[in-house]
Amino acid sequence: MPDFGSERGSLVETHKGYNPRVIVFHLFVAILLLILAGGLAYQQLFRSDSFNESERKQNQRRVLVPGPRGNIYDRDGRTLVTNRPRFAVTLYLGELRKEFRSEYIRIRKAYRATGDKDIPNPSQMEHIARFTVVQRYLDQINKALGRSEKLDANDLNRHFRQQLLLPYLLIDDLHPEEYARLIEQLPVTSPLQVYVSSIRDYPLGSIAAQTLGYVTTNDAIEAAEDFPGAELTTFKMKGTLGREGLERRFDSLLQGTTGGAIYRVDPSGYRINPPLSKRQPMHGRDLHTSIDSDLQKAAEKAMADTGLAASAAAIDIRTGEVLVLASNPDYNLTDFVPRLSHAAAREITERGAWLHRATQGLYPPGSSFKILTAIAGLRARSTTPTALVNCSGYYQVGGRRFPCHDGHAHGDINLATAIEKSCNVYFYKQGLDMGVETLAAEARRHGFGRPTGIEIPEIPHSLVPDPAWKEERTGSRWYPGDTANFSIGQGYLLVTPLQMAAFTASVARDEVTTKPTLLHKENRPAQHSPRSGLTAEQYTALIAGMEAVTVTGTAKVFQAPFMRIPGMRIAGKTGTAQKRTAKGTINFAWFICFAPVENPQVAIAVVVEGDTPGEETAGGRYAVPVARAILKTWDDKQKAPPASSPPSAPTTAQ
Repeated sequence: MPDFGSERGSLVETHKGYNPRVIVFHLFVAILLLILAGGLAYQQLFRSDSFNESERKQNQRRVLVPGPRGNIYDRDGRTLVTNRPRFAVTLYLGELRKEFRSEYIRIRKAYRATGDKDIPNPSQMEHIARFTVVQRYLDQINKALGRSEKLDANDLNRHFRQQLLLPYLLIDDLHPEEYARLIEQLPVTSPLQVYVSSIRDYPLGSIAAQTLGYVTTNDAIEAAEDFPGAELTTFKMKGTLGREGLERRFDSLLQGTTGGAIYRVDPSGYRINPPLSKRQPMHGRDLHTSIDSDLQKAAEKAMADTGLAASAAAIDIRTGEVLVLASNPDYNLTDFVPRLSHAAAREITERGAWLHRATQGLYPPGSSFKILTAIAGLRARSTTPTALVNCSGYYQVGGRRFPCHDGHAHGDINLATAIEKSCNVYFYKQGLDMGVETLAAEARRHGFGRPTGIEIPEIPHSLVPDPAWKEERTGSRWYPGDTANFSIGQGYLLVTPLQMAAFTASVARDEVTTKPTLLHKENRPAQHSPRSGLTAEQYTALIAGMEAVTVTGTAKVFQAPFMRIPGMRIAGKTGTAQKRTAKGTINFAWFICFAPVENPQVAIAVVVEGDTPGEETAGGRYAVPVARAILKTWDDKQKAPPASSPPSAPTTAQ
């Protein structure tokens, strides 16, 4: 019989104990399970906030709505710029999801029924479906309003891709009667709604247009720092941005506070109502300007009556507040609402109406500058109030004769009479006697050659020339003839109307500088700057000459029956400056003045641009009527009885 004992014994011995490879495998699996458990625990316990934040960014959207801009008022509280309701028909695309889907299915069936192999792809059919549905709603509005508006397919698709949470604009800037008609017909639950926003309104039309400035659409409105959801995808309703004038300078003040809401959206980007949080937009701060709209109207009408380009500035002598800052031609601010058309912009450009001539126009001041030359001569002691200069009708400078302004000989003439008659010869002599450096230094001392510091943009490079400037600019030396021209406000000298008005206000106070401001402040303290340095006798002679200008001198037109302002004493100075152009030499008519002489309150500078080469455009004929319109309106307001205040409530006896 076979012996199996030894074989069985060997088998038992082979399978006893553990296989090392199995142990290693189990250990490896255990380690992997521990790593997996640790990773899950880490993700759940330590990174849950990160995942929650990521989820929030994916399913929440922020919508920003701009606040209305603040109003702008004149010094008497009359509205210059405000807001009016802007009505627009909008469609909430997010509420049309079922209609888009149904229309898509209908279109797909219709194409398949044709048996045509060349049919739109699914994406194209979605676009067609959206267009069809939205056009259907637009047709409802067209029927209600009697319009025939058409839909822009590209605009619709772009809005759907980029701004689905915002209402889609169908018709903008409805007339009030159209708004009332739609409000009656549109159901509250309709995806069609009348959206009401604010838009700039200008009750006075073009009054102070370049000073006020205008606004354009702003696609980059910003929320306050404490507005939540800065990390979310944000959609912004269109706001406004100040462009030019006060609208630009004080844009941050006038801007309203942005409001808005945070919405939850589904994976397709459609909004889920109601909002998670909401904040109402707030009205911007108001701006109270120093402009007197009555005086501004008078100035602009008088300038328009000349039919020429012109500018005027009027300043409250005591405070420096600007009462008038006018430029002609101007533009109508209502043309910018809701937006300026290309045709209107081109027309403004062709008329040269963008330029604010009061702050950005550079002109030689002509004989109106003789007041500065007189002050410089008196301070330099190159003349006295009683010193006589013989005017033979011209002044010889080297080998050249410089004529007097009217070609006539004035004979022996003193300071006051030289100002009254605007005698060039007198001032040629003063300029040459004191020297160009003295004259230039005095001009800079009175604020010429630098901006006035007013709140709106002004040209930064008005010019007070001197020998160093000429050599650097032209490479040639300064000649005595340059000084002669400089002394009567000609040659290289360039100023703005606002600078001349500020200079006139300073002369009225017997001081050196005036800083104009466009902001009105009740009980604003009087401005003060260093005294001019003239003696009482010198200052009296200067003002006497300026007053004589408006009585018997170059502005005696003030004494004509149709020009006279009864009881008002005016000190002024006319000027006529020349400029060479490609078409020939044109004239600029100037007039500066202040009134009343015995109690100076308002200072004015006016310049009127000639447009015909060789035509005489004298300050007394063209500029004086503009100043007179301002002064007459100012005088009428001073004499008007104060507005009656409302009766106070009766009191009860105790």
